[in-house]
Amino acid sequence: MGAVEQAAALELLGVVEERQETAEHGWVQDLDGVPREGVLKAAAFGLVELAKRDERAELSARVGRPVRWAARLTGQGRDLLLYARFQPSAGGPAAPGPEYRLVELMPSQMDVLRVVTGLADRLQVPPAPDLDEQVRAAVQDRVSGRWKLYLTEEQMASVAYGLWLHKMAGSAAEANRFSRDQGIAYTSAT
Repeated sequence: MGAVEQAAALELLGVVEERQETAEHGWVQDLDGVPREGVLKAAAFGLVELAKRDERAELSARVGRPVRWAARLTGQGRDLLLYARFQPSAGGPAAPGPEYRLVELMPSQMDVLRVVTGLADRLQVPPAPDLDEQVRAAVQDRVSGRWKLYLTEEQMASVAYGLWLHKMAGSAAEANRFSRDQGIAYTSAT
């Protein structure tokens, strides 16, 4: 599937989802303004389920007309829509504003950051607000292998703290590199 076809498929799934949510019987039907060809292609990929003959007969009886086809999203179709809505953009994260600074992290540093943001509700010193969103929006540069994300000074301090935790647990390389690259290091208050 090419990029144009993928975009069209995602758009179609979005329409199916919208119409399905408002449909009285949970099925998008042949007269709901969704192109049959697109639905058949989505069904071939397991993204929508087509109503079987007995289900169409029941729908026909309920709506008082013949229903030639009806479809609804599968679990995979819903997951694809959800993922597509939250995936990082291919072009990289856009600079959200002047208070943000582009930061490039090595894969091992991003691994640490994912653990830290995953532990956010259990840490005594929680990560800065929205750091988890910035981590999810990060995009890996295919050439350098580094992860690109935009962070505020407060979020950068949280990254330094997370890397310090990693350093104290056994590996100083990630914290040392961040300190060298960004000029920020966490030092414990004693």
